[in-house]
Amino acid sequence: MEKSLDLPGPIEVQTINSADWTVPLAGLLNLKSAAAREAHLTDHPEPIHIFAHVVRHPQFGTYLVDTGVSQQLMDDPSGHGVSWVVRTVMPLDKIEMRNSTAQILARIPDGVQGVFFTHLHVDHISGMPDIPRAVPLYVGRGESTQTSLLNAFVRGTTTKLLEGKADLQEWSFRPDEGHKGLVVGDVVDIFGDASAFAISVPGHTPGSTAYVLRTPRGPILLTGDTCHTRWGWEHSVEPGSYTADQPTNRKSLLLLEELVRRHPAMDVRPGHQY
Repeated sequence: MEKSLDLPGPIEVQTINSADWTVPLAGLLNLKSAAAREAHLTDHPEPIHIFAHVVRHPQFGTYLVDTGVSQQLMDDPSGHGVSWVVRTVMPLDKIEMRNSTAQILARIPDGVQGVFFTHLHVDHISGMPDIPRAVPLYVGRGESTQTSLLNAFVRGTTTKLLEGKADLQEWSFRPDEGHKGLVVGDVVDIFGDASAFAISVPGHTPGSTAYVLRTPRGPILLTGDTCHTRWGWEHSVEPGSYTADQPTNRKSLLLLEELVRRHPAMDVRPGHQY
């Protein structure tokens, strides 16, 4: 991957703010970290965004990385499987729509050839009511089958949002030596032409995936929720209570930061702030 990263690539990427949201900072950042304590950070409502990234390849077509938010889901959350428990912890009433998934898709005349998920938390798949049934869906290995407390908490909602859609296809990341997780930093060449890469970054969820995309203006890194915030990226602080496995999340975060240090022209786009 790295041999080609600093060369101009063919991909165009548009990051679209689908919705504004406000959530507790303690979920987004590990406030017990040394950097957060030194900065005297305390929990408070933190403004974030819910993104959809439009990825255009000149030969293979247009894809989404994550889905944004469907207005259908906002109008009838329970009808789309968002349980009252999930709505209590993830307050949808604090979401302000900017560009619904349907509006984003309407601006892609030829439609999308697939959706690449960073992971399957509800805020990253909440545009699924607008995604056509036949569109292929791609996810990190084990993301849909591994269990964790957070994954179990939202599993019913996730299942409902994916119901009736295409089967999930997994990136072929290698398992670690103990077969208890995935190799941190394993890479898949998505199109086989060194233009787009999926990177295994487990921790936030078992199959979390980051994406590196080579554009004419240089490489772009989509961290997913391996890092939610700009401050977290700049201070090497992993997410807080929203993450399933903080030590592994931190390992994945540091791997991405080392990658960017080797390729300083890379445009870094954290999961919820840009």
